Amino acid sequence: MQRLQKTLAEANLRLDAVLSDLRGASGRRILEAIIAGVRSPEELAGLARGLQASPQELHAALHGRVTAHHRFLLKIYLEQWDRLDAAIRTLDREVDDRLTQIDAQDKPGAAPFRDLIALLSTIPGVGRLSATVILAEIGRDMSRFPTAGHLVSWAGLCPGQHESAGQHKTMRLRQGDPHLKTRLIQCAWAATRQKDSYYRAQFFRLRARRGPQKAICAVAASLLTAIYHMLETGTPHHDLGADHFDRRSVESKTKRLVAQLSRLGFQVHLEPCAHQLQ
Repeated sequence: MQRLQKTLAEANLRLDAVLSDLRGASGRRILEAIIAGVRSPEELAGLARGLQASPQELHAALHGRVTAHHRFLLKIYLEQWDRLDAAIRTLDREVDDRLTQIDAQDKPGAAPFRDLIALLSTIPGVGRLSATVILAEIGRDMSRFPTAGHLVSWAGLCPGQHESAGQHKTMRLRQGDPHLKTRLIQCAWAATRQKDSYYRAQFFRLRARRGPQKAICAVAASLLTAIYHMLETGTPHHDLGADHFDRRSVESKTKRLVAQLSRLGFQVHLEPCAHQLQ
C-alpha cells in the first residue's frame, strides 16, 4: 500500500488526502479507471461516492500527470494487494475450519474455543485475531499456571532479577514466547488508545516515571493478568475505569490514616462530608 501511495504521489495524485481508505469502493473504482487510461479529473471524481471532501478538493487531488509507467506500477501493486488479500482470506477460512474441528472433538463440558475467543474480544485492544493467537499460545486450561504471575513470567513480560553481593538489581525482560509477547504488546498499544479505560490511565501514569517502553510492557502484563482470570472463571472483562488510580489513592490514604489513629488508641467512625453527599 505504501508503494501504491508513493506512485500516486509521483504522479501528483493526492488520493490519500480525500480518501480515508484507498482499498474502499470509491478508491478501487478510481484506481482501476486510472490504470485503464482515464485522465479527466471530472470523470475520475464522478466515480467517488459519499466522500466528505468537497468537489474542489477532489478535483485538485485528481489533477495530476499520470504516465504509462505510473499506470504499469499501479496495476502491479493493485494485483499484489489482491493476491495478499486472497491469501489472508484463505488463512482465515483455514483457522475457522480448525476451530470447528477442535470444538467438535472436545470433551463434554469443555469451553469451546469460539466462545473463549468471543470472551477475550471484550478486552480493550484485543480483537478476534489477537484473541485467537493468544489462545493458541497459552491454551485454555489455566490450571497449569498456579497464579497469574506465573503466566506473566512464562510469557516473558516481567523483568528478570539479578542478585550480587546481597543486592537485587532489576534486569531487562525475561525471555518468553516471542509470538505471545509481540501480540500482547500490539494489543497494549491499541488498549492505550481506548478513552476512559484503565489501561490508558495505567500507561500514562507509568510513562511519566518509567518511560514509554516499560509502561507499555506493564500494560501488556496487565492484559495477560486479566486474560488469566477471565479464562479461569469464564467471566467477561470489566474495565476498572480511567479514574481507578484516583479512587484507589483516596481509599488507601483513608485506610492508612485510620490505622494510624487506631494504633494511637482512638476509635474512628467515618462519615462523608455534607458537600460530598450533594
